Amino acid sequence: MDTVVHRTESYLSAAVAAWSECLGAEHVVTRDSELKNAETATFATTQRIPLILRPGDRSQVQECLMVAGRFGVPIYPISGGKNWGYGSRVPVTDGSVLLDLGRMNRIVDFSEELAYVTVQPGVTQRQLFEFLKSKGSRLWMDPTGASPEASLIGNTVERGFGHTPYGDHFSHVCGMEVVLPNGECVQTGFARFAGALAAPVSRWGLGPSLDGLFTQSNLGVVTQVTVWLMPAPEYFQTYYFRCDDDAGLGPVVEVLRSLRLRGIIRSTVHVGNDYKVIAGMCQYPFEAAGGKVPLRGPLLEKMRKEFQVGRWNGSGAFYGTRAQVAEARRILRRELSGKVQKLQFLDDRMLRFARRFARPYSWLTGWDLSRALELIGPVYGLMQGVPTRHALGSTHWRKRTPPPEDVDPDKDGCGLLWCSPVAPATGRHASELVRLSEQLVLEHGFEPMISLSMVSERALTCVISLNYDRAVSGEDGRAAQCHEVLLHRLAENGYHPYRLNTASMGCIPDQDATARFLTGIRKVADPHGILAPGRYVA
Repeated sequence: MDTVVHRTESYLSAAVAAWSECLGAEHVVTRDSELKNAETATFATTQRIPLILRPGDRSQVQECLMVAGRFGVPIYPISGGKNWGYGSRVPVTDGSVLLDLGRMNRIVDFSEELAYVTVQPGVTQRQLFEFLKSKGSRLWMDPTGASPEASLIGNTVERGFGHTPYGDHFSHVCGMEVVLPNGECVQTGFARFAGALAAPVSRWGLGPSLDGLFTQSNLGVVTQVTVWLMPAPEYFQTYYFRCDDDAGLGPVVEVLRSLRLRGIIRSTVHVGNDYKVIAGMCQYPFEAAGGKVPLRGPLLEKMRKEFQVGRWNGSGAFYGTRAQVAEARRILRRELSGKVQKLQFLDDRMLRFARRFARPYSWLTGWDLSRALELIGPVYGLMQGVPTRHALGSTHWRKRTPPPEDVDPDKDGCGLLWCSPVAPATGRHASELVRLSEQLVLEHGFEPMISLSMVSERALTCVISLNYDRAVSGEDGRAAQCHEVLLHRLAENGYHPYRLNTASMGCIPDQDATARFLTGIRKVADPHGILAPGRYVA
């Protein structure tokens, strides 16, 4: 690529002057404190950000990109910057100007009848949830376990996932509005045709579909997307199961895949190991462990019993009429029989009762909810479209001080690296993926916090969390090494990641036909290579 990047002070100063005229000087941020915050992630970074641009609408995004192209200044877009574990707000390459789209927070269109909403990049999970509530809507969004302040579009363009039957986020959007590096604006699907009535309700449009090109890429800046919403069901019930046997994971996955393929389970199912669940309920037991890490052996067994946590712990939900849910519940109970040690169901009425009468509830059901409610409540809400901050507490797992009320993993010095391989949804692959991951992570001195999510009928998306304390000398380096080994060893065994952090994007093959095709597209769309250099596409 004929990349021309001018890093001299004179070119940057000229660009700043042009951006200030376009955005207003107050939206061109050069304060050291804000730049330093933006340069901080949940793992070691060295990239420096010369300034932050905060456009307020699409036309200003276009101006920002045209100025960047004119002066050869690399520019890196973010939606909300809550990309914790994958790089937060830090660009892939040094010296990139940050294009912060947070001010673009309008809900542009909404239809209760057709169940969709059209949003800009700054619209957060909390904002959409409150919007639907204010409308008295009978529609649910699909939240992730990230912060309520996380961007809807930010997660979608990373092809993230949630909890409901709409859990595969990219499969439930259409009509993207995208600004290309040269400042042109393209609309995907039917939205390219003025006045097209099907633009927010039909994904493919006419001709080649472009939507995928603008996810996990640096081919354009997504400034608007239509998100499909789920009608609230007549009846909703969650289920939770516990498997105490390490070898029980495979048979459970076989059951879940079969039920998803047959349409009996329609939502995302999450299965987490003991480390994952325990970290959501407390911090590392340094005193009991005598200061030693990682957690394992008798102390881990003791904590499992104390928190009533299994080796594997699953959750999901049923959505439909009462009769449909009753039948699905019957089948799930039958097919998990003998494969799990505990299977419990929860609906709104039961949850209210359990919160009020936790002790009598445990007498009646044998399920002690007194401690589990703190964890179950937020997860229950997520499966109903209610965003929560609860999961952020686990980022403080290895910190020696309690999490603050307003958790910010970057500011709090939390160490977090996520490795996200995908495997076929079979018991054999689930067990092998877990065996490799746990062995490698424990060897490097960390707890292998693993979740397996059946987002679709045929694949398991695994998220392996490396949680540590960045204040401990050498931990950043050890965690980075562990993450690199994990990525490569899993890939060697056929388990490639669905998503990468900004420090790992250089490991994508750049010599195969796919890479050459994408690079060719980028040469046309961005001849000077100014948009997010190094991000997924070379």
